[in-house]
Parts: sequence; structure tokens; C-alpha cells
Amino acid sequence: MLSELEQKVIRGLQRDLPVTARPFQEVAAELGLSEEELTAIIRRLMAQGYIRRFGATIRHRLSGFQANAMAAWSVPADRIEEVGAQMAGFREVTHCYERQGHETWPYNLYTMIHGKTQEECEAIARRMAAATGIEDYVLLFSDAELKKTTMRYFQG
Repeated sequence: MLSELEQKVIRGLQRDLPVTARPFQEVAAELGLSEEELTAIIRRLMAQGYIRRFGATIRHRLSGFQANAMAAWSVPADRIEEVGAQMAGFREVTHCYERQGHETWPYNLYTMIHGKTQEECEAIARRMAAATGIEDYVLLFSDAELKKTTMRYFQG
């Protein structure tokens, strides 16, 4: 069971953190803690498995990347780890997931590709295909971003 203080810390962390050299210092001050106290609690929550990781959400359109495509790839099962690692290594790829394929939709590996234009995303996918030898893929381009939020575990 999480203590009241631990819940308070999680509430303080389940939002966008400030983009500063020491983001935990600002959060700690808001929670009435020292930075050292906050980081000690975070380390303990991580060791106990309550916090698994910290992630960054890039607002890619604000960064100049106007196009993005979810590339769905049909990868032989015995190559999924190898190909997934290769594709995840492309700097233009921010997400890489394995999913179960289906007889009517054989795609089992998904990568999110970001570029300045649709043509740039297409060129990146061609480079990825050439590098991995995986030629069976489709590109699904985003029309609009409908939601991008941080998970909320505790309200208030």
C-alpha cells in the first residue's frame, strides 16, 4: 500500500515535468520536499516497481516534424527481434512494437516514423526496408493528433 506521501509524489510526477536542468528540484519545492527527499522516494518507488520509467513526449509538430507515419511491417517470426532492433535504431523512429498479425492483416511489427514531409517519411521507410530486407509494409499517415496526455493514477 502506498503511503499518503508516496501518493502525493506520484501525483506530482504524473504531469509534464518542467524542461529545466533539474526538473525534480521544482517538483520537490511544489511538494514541500527537498530535491534529495523527492529523489530518494522516487528511487524507492522504482525499486518496489511502482514507477517503472520516466518518458519524454515530444510534440513533434512543434519541433518542425509535420509528417508522421505508422509503418506496419510483415516480418518473419524468426527475425522479429533482429529486425525490430534494427528498425528501432533509426533515429527517425520513436516507437517500435511487435503485435500479433492476422491472416487478413499480416503486419506484426510497427514503427512510428517522423519526418518534415510525407515524402521524407516514405524515403525513410524505403531505407529501413533496404537495411532489413523487409519489403512488405504499409504506411499509415496521421491526419490529426487527437490526444496526447500523461496517464493519471491519482487525482487531486
